[in-house]
Amino acid sequence: MKHLPSLTLALALAASTVAGSAQAQQQKTGLGLEAAKKIAAACEAMANKEGWKMIIAVVDDGGHLKHLSRMDNSFRKSIEIAMLKAETSSGFPRSSRQMGDVARQRAPGIEHVPGIVTFAGGLPILTAKGEHIGAVGVSGGTPDQDEACAQAGLDAVKGELGLK
Repeated sequence: MKHLPSLTLALALAASTVAGSAQAQQQKTGLGLEAAKKIAAACEAMANKEGWKMIIAVVDDGGHLKHLSRMDNSFRKSIEIAMLKAETSSGFPRSSRQMGDVARQRAPGIEHVPGIVTFAGGLPILTAKGEHIGAVGVSGGTPDQDEACAQAGLDAVKGELGLK
């Protein structure tokens, strides 16, 4: 019986080693708050340069808000639109513009699903390894301006996050 504590300790160490190895194998790149803020800041810088008033929503891979930025004099309703664009691109590893193509070519009616946006301004955040770690949605300009602004945000963290 006096060897029981040693056996318990050995089993506990073995279990933690196995759990640690499994956890290391399952780790994926995450989207941190600082990266989300950098995405928004780069988009804001472009918008300021162009004279656009934008709302920028950055979400994680589950569609949960990481950061929201509302520029002065931007449209209040654009908050909801930016969020929907980000959530669309978080739910599917494609841009909200591409979801419009899907709706027209392969899945007519998907544009009627609540929460799906089928026009430009939402971009997925994909690592070079193909990990889908989040999305950015922008609203306030034309769809092309929104998408360009979102892309400027992604370009700002490309090296840091190892993005495509």
